[in-house]
Amino acid sequence: MKYKIVADSSCNLHSFPGVDFASVPLKIVTDKKEYVDDAGLDSARMLEELAVYKGRSGTACPNVGEWLEAFGQAEMVFALAVTSSLSGCYNACVQAKGVYEQSYPGRKVCCLDSLSAGPELVLIMEKLRELIGRDLGFEEIERRIREYMRHSHLMFMLESVDNLAKNGRISPLAAKTVGVLGIRIMGRASDEGTLEQMHKCRGQAKALQAIVREMEAQGYAGGKLRIAHCFNESGARELQNMLKGRWPQLDTCISPFTGLCSFYGEKGCIMAAFEDSGA
Repeated sequence: MKYKIVADSSCNLHSFPGVDFASVPLKIVTDKKEYVDDAGLDSARMLEELAVYKGRSGTACPNVGEWLEAFGQAEMVFALAVTSSLSGCYNACVQAKGVYEQSYPGRKVCCLDSLSAGPELVLIMEKLRELIGRDLGFEEIERRIREYMRHSHLMFMLESVDNLAKNGRISPLAAKTVGVLGIRIMGRASDEGTLEQMHKCRGQAKALQAIVREMEAQGYAGGKLRIAHCFNESGARELQNMLKGRWPQLDTCISPFTGLCSFYGEKGCIMAAFEDSGA
């Protein structure tokens, strides 16, 4: 069987070694310019331009045709989308599945609503790659990956929520105090895939400490950890070191945001995806 993993660009990866893979780019759009979240995007320049832009900005999800193009000629596809509570990516993916399976009888597509974003998609992709490498059947991989997704989680820290508020992802009222006097929002991706604010913290150090506490409350006990950041590698390293102090052999890595997560997370944002003890 020819397996393929397809994910939208909220995963912050444009390549994924060890398996056939395609990234489907979202777009960041203004009245004057469109930024395609692919390997050619300069996220730093995009943020600089958006910081001085006074008009409207938002995002556009991949359409059905773009998902179909990413499926290519694979016999079996596992397609992963940013949480459906924030984007229409998953719905477009499901529509593409219907077209693909009707056009190619015998081929199969599994559409997965991550209920999350960023590094949690990476955890799911890594598990899919592992399961595919074990030569399991399509239905068994789907069963196991859906079970695994019950044990993966995402925490985040935000220094600014301007773009989230402007695009209706959080309330403008909740956005007003963030960034004032060093206030950071610490939160998580809820079980429903929404952005759930948990704490307002004075300064980055306290926000990172809150992330560690909440990770342990969610059942973290030294499982896989994937950290991503928006031009805040020092903060990501600080979080990593806090956790490595307790679990020295921790399987962890740090990576930068690409376009979509940079737009919504903004500078300073950190996301931490992890497995709980049931994974």
